[in-house]
Amino acid sequence: MIRLALPVAIFLSAVLPARAEVYELPPEGFDVIGALSSVTARYEDTLVDIARSHGLGYQDIVRANPDVNVWVPGEGTEVRLPTRFVLPPGPREGLVLNLAEYRMYYFPKAEKDQPAYVYTDPISIGRMDWETPLGQTRITAMAKDPAWYPPQSVRDEHAADGDPLPRIVPPGPDNPLGTRALRLGIPGYLIHGTNRPAGVGMRVSHGCIRMFPEDIEFVFQHVRVNVPVRIINAPVKLGWDGEELVAEIHPLLESSQKSLVEGSPQQVEKLDADTEALDVTEPSKDPLTQVTEQFITVTSERAGELDWDAIELLVERSDGIPETVGTSIKNAATSAAFE
Repeated sequence: MIRLALPVAIFLSAVLPARAEVYELPPEGFDVIGALSSVTARYEDTLVDIARSHGLGYQDIVRANPDVNVWVPGEGTEVRLPTRFVLPPGPREGLVLNLAEYRMYYFPKAEKDQPAYVYTDPISIGRMDWETPLGQTRITAMAKDPAWYPPQSVRDEHAADGDPLPRIVPPGPDNPLGTRALRLGIPGYLIHGTNRPAGVGMRVSHGCIRMFPEDIEFVFQHVRVNVPVRIINAPVKLGWDGEELVAEIHPLLESSQKSLVEGSPQQVEKLDADTEALDVTEPSKDPLTQVTEQFITVTSERAGELDWDAIELLVERSDGIPETVGTSIKNAATSAAFE
């Protein structure tokens, strides 16, 4: 099996900012990065603190530790760190935001004669009533210490709650955009920092993508305008780790949206020329159907077989922790896996 976590992070510390969630990209045909680990909680720790210091968000740490108190885990408590990931389906380029796992993957272009890397971190996404749209778009502008111009709809919501907002929120500690913002080709949507980091890894925004301050600053330093951004909803991921077939299954996101281009003709006309809608019917399918479809894809060039009992248990858990659910079959036709 390929395990490319800590050693790569240590190696990169000399050339990249001090963030540990950088992994060497597996070779073609392999899809798993990182490794599960654990830490012992100190007296002053919360699960949220532990999550942030290990590149995890709220949902990550809570689902991995269902019996541990979020705010008082207790000194000496072993806390499980779900720092193993199946890479999202589709092209490995630019930014990929998988809403179902509250996670971003950044695939920078590899330097000549150098290995390729992937960087990953937790994100917050839009609430049920302010959903983050799905689609293929790009970064159209970048801002350091941005001012926030709250949309009228957001101002109306705050006013109704007795918390009126000004027309402009200047840069500073009260600015919910934090210190960096990346504008997308989808009008009104940003990837940005936050002045409320405890909410990273939750469904709490008005549709934008929020990141920890240190994470957005890393991304801001390394991306440029026109970097592609793909926003997907993939609760089920299946991939190869050596000879093992690994599945990572998250709860289905409740969603009423169909795509980023649904809406008024005026909204559609404002879309950036490089913005396209994705086929978003897949997340509405049940997890077992999604597993079957992904199994067909990942075994198209490499035969394998699934343990359906293991799959059903993993679907029941839906905690986002990858597990081995199958193996490769040498010198066998792919179709034999279905027998």
